[in-house]
Parts: sequence; structure tokens; C-alpha cells
Amino acid sequence: MKIYSIKDWLLNDIVSGVSTGLVAVLQGLAYSLLASISPWYGLYAAFFPVIMYFFLGTSRHISVGAFPVLSLMVGAVVTRLVPDEGLPANITAFEGLTKDEQRILVSASLTFLVGLFQLGMGLLQVGFIVMYLSDTLISGFTTAAAVHILVSQLKFVLGLTVPGFSGPLSIIYTLKSLFTQITSTNIHDLVTSIVVMVMVLGVKEINDRFKSKLPVPIPIEVIMTVIACGVSYAFNFSENHGVDVVGKIPNTFESPIAPSLQVFQMTAVEAFPIAIVGFSVAFAVAKVYSVKHDYLIDGNQELIAFGASNIFGGAFKSLAASTALSRSAVQESTGGKTQIAGLLSALIVLVVILGIGFLLEPLPKSVLGAVVIVNLKGMLMQVVTVPYLWKKDRPDCIVWVGTCLAAIFLGLDLGLAVVLTDLQFALALFSVFLNLRQIYEPEGVKIFRIPSPIFFANIDFFRDKLKDAVGFNPLRILRKRNKAVKKIKKMIKKGELTLTSALKEFIRVSVDVYIVGCDPYIIEKLRNCKFFDDEIKTSIFFLTIHDAMLFIHDFRSQHINSSSTSNGLKIQTMEVSDPASTWD
Repeated sequence: MKIYSIKDWLLNDIVSGVSTGLVAVLQGLAYSLLASISPWYGLYAAFFPVIMYFFLGTSRHISVGAFPVLSLMVGAVVTRLVPDEGLPANITAFEGLTKDEQRILVSASLTFLVGLFQLGMGLLQVGFIVMYLSDTLISGFTTAAAVHILVSQLKFVLGLTVPGFSGPLSIIYTLKSLFTQITSTNIHDLVTSIVVMVMVLGVKEINDRFKSKLPVPIPIEVIMTVIACGVSYAFNFSENHGVDVVGKIPNTFESPIAPSLQVFQMTAVEAFPIAIVGFSVAFAVAKVYSVKHDYLIDGNQELIAFGASNIFGGAFKSLAASTALSRSAVQESTGGKTQIAGLLSALIVLVVILGIGFLLEPLPKSVLGAVVIVNLKGMLMQVVTVPYLWKKDRPDCIVWVGTCLAAIFLGLDLGLAVVLTDLQFALALFSVFLNLRQIYEPEGVKIFRIPSPIFFANIDFFRDKLKDAVGFNPLRILRKRNKAVKKIKKMIKKGELTLTSALKEFIRVSVDVYIVGCDPYIIEKLRNCKFFDDEIKTSIFFLTIHDAMLFIHDFRSQHINSSSTSNGLKIQTMEVSDPASTWD
């Protein structure tokens, strides 16, 4: 707040906050259906956690709130303890409560426990744990989650009553129930859903294609929601056509509740992976925007922020909070500069809850289901990476497919067991970089030895240690060479300046990089992955340090007259003993 520029940032934050708030309202209502609770509790997830994150979070661009994968995982726990058919679990706190109130107690207690896990990990400084979840693993898991979400929303799109299933093969049982009732489809729900999906997908495509010309993305989801509410109210869809609508939305906040210790005991196994997945997704998105806008985020502080946010939200019956990729993209693309945009989005949600929520009461749930399905496009399209992985890296492809299939057919909870198994494997492989031997370094040369495999879990550690050894951050030097921040943004937009790997950052600030002792298998793998280009060539590889030093000596002799324009040379020695090692 001390450095906040009202002149330069406030207007952008206002526009971004209003735009994000409108999307957050709609997504909050929609994602609450995944958790099998009343729609308005999704609005709480777009308010209470956001307030807490504003004070404690380090990312300026992520939009905190409901996330479909987390909502689905919460919903699996809710339906397990309070099933659609049959008696609920034997929990003392359930006495005297309706089924909806029992489900809210489970959801709120689970959210509170997720927050406790995240806060504890943050205080114990274990934010590094997300490094051990590979992109391949997360991609396979989130794709499986998207399939589960898609199937779970079909009952709203078709207007059918389908009981909730949990456990292995639950997706098969759900599909079986859907197809046995397919002749009872509510045609009004189906047509409404199709129209909404076609319109939203079409306008989103326009937004993507003309994003450089549009001042803000067209809020098509909000527009279609308003139209659907009007049509439903005018023709009384609920009474005349049996369409299931959102229904009564209280115009006040409900009193906070204390979590149930019995629910804690029954959900601890599910709460921990929910905490990990929620934080991993949020941190990954935050990291992308921090690099793009050149500021630092703190993984441990993020854990504390999300932990406190979920504890605060859980006390007020909120859903477990993380971030939704599409919502964060709206906050960033509409010009959001700081967490003020998030705070303003929470104020928009507040206005809806206390003032105009009643206008959403005739909204068909099929519209919410359609909105959820449309927003799955990004996660579902991850499947196109499978052919690429099969061609370039078959072990990664097997991990992706194995994780995805396990999570689809065994359920997200057992699918997460696959994730944690890989986590243990990564922890076993992790090793620290050490300079085991002292080697003479001529002036202008830095020799960096890596006596361990490089793979997804230690690539960030490697990058940081490399920059520490050299003594400067090449990306920062590259940026400082540009005279104005506006020029940098224009260059990034035109593709003239990009955020690249560790090697290109050094090369672009006139620091030559040479790699010594690399396994031929790795070089071939890099070639297959299109690693080499006009900037990074195979000529940077040498068999020994001696060969590289001779080359540097000859190079300097030939270019002695131009040495004043160079920042120096660096040798990076990589000894890759494990042929299965991969490069980031």
C-alpha cells in the first residue's frame, strides 16, 4: 500500500475488480453445484477468502475463490457423509439439522480443516512441496477431474434427478443412471443449455482472437445469465415446465459456525490432498503472473494466506478456496494491477448477496451447468498433449495416462494416491547441488558442477543456485536494458521479448553458456524436443572441461579487440548419470 499509485493503478483495478466480481458471482453459484450444496454458499467463497487473502497474499493477479476441481473433491466428501439416499454418517452435530444443513456443516468443517493443513505447512516452511508435483502429473489429474465435472453436470443440463455416487467406478454408475433416464430429459433445460454453451464458446473465441483490440473481454457469461433469468422469469420455467432453478437466495450473511471435530476425524484423509491440490494450482497460476509482471511471490506466505483464508471462510460456511484459471485470466487481462482488484471483486459479490441476489432466483441450474462445462475446455484440451508426449517422452506419457485413468475410474481421492506415490518417488530422488571439487576459474569464467540428475522436482532449485553462483539475475539485466516498462510490455506483446529457459536468459545478456559431460541420450532427447534453435546450438556441448577451456581461450584470442563489449563467459558442467532424467 505504501507504493500504491492511485494515478496509474486505481482505474485499472476498478475495471478489473468489477469484471472479475461479475464472473466470480456466476462461477460461485455454478461451482457450488459440484459440491452438492446450495448455490449461494458459492458466493461466500468469492467473498470471505478474498478479504483474508488481500491482507496476507503475495500475488497481485490471482482471483481467489471457488475452483471446480476442489469443489468436486469437496462434493465427494459431502455425498459420502450425507448421501442423497439413505442415512447420513453417525455424527452428533447432525442431530436436529436438515439434509442441506448437514451438508453445509460437512463442507464448512472440511474447508476449515483444509485451511488448518495449509496454515500448518506454511508455518513449517514446507512450501517447496509443490515442486514435487510434476506438470505431467497435475495435467493428467486435472484432465480426469474435468471428466468427472463434465459427467456430474449432465444431470443439470438434461434436467434429470441422479443420486450422487462416490468411490471406485462412481463415474460409471453415474453414467448408467443418466442413460437409464435419458427419455425423461427436460427439453427446456436441454435447449437452454445448448444455446448458452454455443453462445459462450463463440464469444469466448472472439475474445481470444481480438483480445488486443478489445478494451475488456465481452462478459458473455454474465450477459447470458441475465438473459436466462429474464426468460425463465417471464415464462415461469419453474412452475410451467418443471425446470430446476436456483431458488431463494438469502439477502444476508448466515451466522458463523464452529467446525465439527467428528467431521475432522472422518475427512482428514481427503482434506490433506485437497489442501495440496488447491495450493498447487493457485501457486502455479500466481507464479506465471509474477514472472510476467516481474515481482516476487513467496510459496510459504501463500500457504499461510490460503490457510487463513480457508479457516476464515470455513467459519462462515464458505467453500474451499483456491483460484480458477479463467477468473484469474479475467482479472489480469482487464488491467488488474494489485490485490485491490480482488478486494473490489469481493465488494461486487457483497452487493449481490445483500442487495440484488433475488434477481438470480429464477436462474435455471441448467445454465449454471452449461457455464461449468464451457469453462472445462482448457482442462479437457490437455488431452492433446498425449500424442506429443508419446512421441517425445514416453515415460512422461505413461505417467499422464496412468494418473488420468486412475483418477477417472478409481475416483479423485484414490487418483490422488497415485499423485502422492509419485511425490514419494520424487522425494527419494531429490538431491542437492554441491561444488564437490575446487577448480581454477580464470577471470570471466564461472564453472558450475551438477553431480545429480536434473528433473522436474529440482529444476527451480537448480535455476536459483545457478544464478547465485553467477552473481546476478540475467533476466533482470535484460529488462533493465530497456528504458521503460511500457516498452517491455509492447515487446512481450509482439513476441520480441519472451520469458525463456535459464540458458537463453544468459545468452541474451552476452553471457555464453557451455555444457560439459552431458549424456548423449540427453542431447538426443533435447534435439527431439526442439530444444536447439538459432540461439542455443549443439556447439555449446563439450566432452571435458579442458576442451571447453581451450575453446574459450581460442575464442578470446580471436575476439580480444571486442572483449570490452562482453559480460564474460560461463561454463556449466552437467553430469547426468541417470539416463531417465528429464529436462525442464
